[in-house]
Amino acid sequence: MIHLVIIWLLCDGVTALLHKKTGKPAKWSRQEVAGLFAIVLTTGYLICGWFLANHVWEVPYTLHTEKQTGTLRVVQFADSHVGTTFNGKELEKYVEEMQKTNPDVVVITGDFVDDDTSKQDMIDACHALSKLNPTYGVYFVFGNHDKGYYDPEYRGYDGDDLIKELEKNGVHVMQDDVELIDNRFYLIGRQDRSEEQKGGSRASMQKLTENLDASKYSIVLDHQPHDYDNQAAAKVDLVLSGHTHGGQFFPINYVGEWSGENDKTYGLETRDLTNFIVTSGISDWAIKFKTGCKSEYVVIDIEGK
Repeated sequence: MIHLVIIWLLCDGVTALLHKKTGKPAKWSRQEVAGLFAIVLTTGYLICGWFLANHVWEVPYTLHTEKQTGTLRVVQFADSHVGTTFNGKELEKYVEEMQKTNPDVVVITGDFVDDDTSKQDMIDACHALSKLNPTYGVYFVFGNHDKGYYDPEYRGYDGDDLIKELEKNGVHVMQDDVELIDNRFYLIGRQDRSEEQKGGSRASMQKLTENLDASKYSIVLDHQPHDYDNQAAAKVDLVLSGHTHGGQFFPINYVGEWSGENDKTYGLETRDLTNFIVTSGISDWAIKFKTGCKSEYVVIDIEGK
């Protein structure tokens, strides 16, 4: 309805200018013409929004480093919110697509499930991840919905149950953990910012990186893109986030950055020596509709020495 009103106002303004310019009487009134165009454009807009939410694109990035990483392919996805645009079993389709890219490592940067994802959907989705077989494994960090903070009793499982299912299917769960992989690169998996908002805690970037070998490439997994200054100050090489859904609705996709709630809404940004990538997510939240972005998973090729 909001979209219809906005488009009607725009159409009304355009038709008013045209009527004023021609000065000729018309069979249809200005309001009738504006209303017709508004309905047609709004219908097209809504169809486009449904398509962008329900179809998943592969989005590539290529990054370069002077560090001795060789060539490394990272596949990232986030914000599946299982049960919104696809259920747990349907996730397997996208898992198979990701596996075909021959990843070295797959990372899931939060909100794998939602507050109202059913237990069976959660189990099915975790099982789908067992189809992934990257060289260095699959890694997961929590988002603000995964633990069911808002209604854990309704869905019948909590964060610990999710961890058990993920680990059963070969996924490494990281909560303020650092892992050196094959002596080539670090993965730093952060606890989500929502832990602090709900009375818990998470480690600072300084704490997580204080004992790292600076000659090795470092990748941070952090669901919310909200700590860029500290991450750049820690001189990590790459930070991968989700959470924003690319803004999901135009023009709301700009509000997060304008308000300071997010440091970035979508895409690649570089600060000092650190690259930041925010994905719009592989699914949607609440409704099957996107207009400010599209659904995606990300394939990142890191080219080092």
